[in-house]
Amino acid sequence: MEYTRLGNSGLEVSRICLGCMSYGEPERGGHSWSLDEEAARPFFQQALDAGINFFDSANVYSAGSSEEITGRALLSMVSRDEVVIATKVHGRMRQGPNGAGLSRKAIMAEIDHSLQRLGTDYVDLYQIHRYDRKTPPEETLEALNDVVKAGKARYIGASSMYAWQFAKMLYLADLHGWTRFVSMQNHYNLLYREEEREMNPLCLDQGIGIIPWSPLARGRLARPWDETTARSEVDEFGRTLYTEDDRAIVERVGEIAERRGIPRAQVALAWLLAQPGVTSPIVGATKPQHLEDAVAAVEVRLTAEELQGLQELYRPHPVRGFQ
Repeated sequence: MEYTRLGNSGLEVSRICLGCMSYGEPERGGHSWSLDEEAARPFFQQALDAGINFFDSANVYSAGSSEEITGRALLSMVSRDEVVIATKVHGRMRQGPNGAGLSRKAIMAEIDHSLQRLGTDYVDLYQIHRYDRKTPPEETLEALNDVVKAGKARYIGASSMYAWQFAKMLYLADLHGWTRFVSMQNHYNLLYREEEREMNPLCLDQGIGIIPWSPLARGRLARPWDETTARSEVDEFGRTLYTEDDRAIVERVGEIAERRGIPRAQVALAWLLAQPGVTSPIVGATKPQHLEDAVAAVEVRLTAEELQGLQELYRPHPVRGFQ
């Protein structure tokens, strides 16, 4: 495993981050495909054995049970200081007023709930899951700053939003001397490269680490186009992200993988790891091979011709994933 700094921060993270949305009680939160604790624990051990030290969850994943499983599993296998635990805040956790969003009240309540579920005194990276148009950004940023100053989070990060929104929040943090974001968790892969227009250049300019979600495009880049999985059959959100126009890219991934004699996932992840500013793709794993491919991809070096071949078929997409 290779390690790198998360953006301009001093935090060292593995080049692969294990995404923990795959782990949670199936009857909670609507993820019928998620793995319960017994089934999930081997993946945490496999990740640790491979040198992965970076783990990402969110309060909304399986109604909080992802955080519960993540915390119990990791802290029974390794000391707290050896891992980087990230989680997120924004989504609805309960009905009624103040049950979602990025108000001061919501952030202060949800960080405590997340820490309780994770079984730890602090998270290494606390991220806003989306931009909250209903809350003044100054309120959100000051609350996040207070979370850090209280020792409940070491660093803060953000996730999918427009580049102008992120630029505004970076400016306001600097203006007031509040804690600055160190990372952007955005939707970025071979099938969705709209982030290369504005967000990725902004992150490069500002020293923000890029930790893409869905690096394998909900698994589409790891299998033939017409092949389905248990998750893809019930993934309504995923159906809005990619179109038939993307088939040619998936087929090109397959061609390169066949020539090299490696799985498709390794090709797609190797391309992403080669992109400027990308720190650690967030990879979900429900089969041992998923983690094996992700770890192996760190050492795959694509040629200039292969990189060009993967990129030349891309067609612009509508902006997706900001809501």
